[in-house]
Amino acid sequence: MIISRSPFRISLGGGGTDLPSYYREHEGVVIAAAIDRYVYIMVHHRFVRPIFLKYSKLELVDRVDDIEHPIIREALKLVGISEHLELASMSDIPSGTGLGSSGSFTTALLKALHTHQRRSVLAQDLAQQACDIEINRLGEPIGKQDQYIAAFGGLTCFTFHRDDTVTAEPLKIDQETLYNLEDNLLLYFTGYSRSAGSILKDQQARTQRSDASVIDNLHYVKHMGLRSREMLEKGDLLGFAELMHEHWEHKKRRGSVMSNPDIDRWYARALENGAAGGKLVGAGGGGFLMLYATDKIRLRQAMSAEGLHEVRFRFDFEGSKVLAS
Repeated sequence: MIISRSPFRISLGGGGTDLPSYYREHEGVVIAAAIDRYVYIMVHHRFVRPIFLKYSKLELVDRVDDIEHPIIREALKLVGISEHLELASMSDIPSGTGLGSSGSFTTALLKALHTHQRRSVLAQDLAQQACDIEINRLGEPIGKQDQYIAAFGGLTCFTFHRDDTVTAEPLKIDQETLYNLEDNLLLYFTGYSRSAGSILKDQQARTQRSDASVIDNLHYVKHMGLRSREMLEKGDLLGFAELMHEHWEHKKRRGSVMSNPDIDRWYARALENGAAGGKLVGAGGGGFLMLYATDKIRLRQAMSAEGLHEVRFRFDFEGSKVLAS
């Protein structure tokens, strides 16, 4: 039995500039952090047919080409597995909540399958293969940050170059700043789930049409991402929180689907009760509201009164890894 896991992530700045439609023309920059909530993949060799898959549904098939789950099908093809096996997945957090679930799933799956084939794989190659499956083979209109932060872990700045290469640089943050950031960032599930692809598809189409409003918006978001890195590395967490607020206000201008009246009300309530800034994590439209607290007790009381559920977390510095083999 092989068991692998990959972490979920939170975006700290520059989100949206990791789409090929943007970075191939202008170069993208995203700052992201892996957290200790995971997707787990279990793989076991079977001596008899069929291939047995367990995820949100069950599949029993004789051939890889007959697999309905597109990521599993393409991952098996990429790794070169046609033999019969049993594969199951579990997750700490459901998909469609803005924490990069598909990238976590794909990297954990590839990590397990490479281990099954007795091959080691570097984080850079793992992330690149996951992007190849989701973006190139399956044509999903998504960015690359989820796959890369899941593979690398930590608090990392990724630069997405015009030639499709990616540079990963761990943030230079002192321990005190790291602990304070970890303690003061609070995550609340809004109760709304959404498909990141459906939101990013519009951004991609408008970017490909050279829509000046979208491109200018993304230029500004990239600039704020670089400023966020600067604030974090010099330990100015209140400055970082203010940038998160500015980022969220700017992001909402990309389209009406980015927020809704409930989310706007909860965010306003948070700012009145101990939050210095915040934003929705992910493509927008739902998922998790991330807030930087200056008064955690008052903020938690206010969000609890609104019926929002907090998910507590710590940062993950291991990235995709094999737990048992």
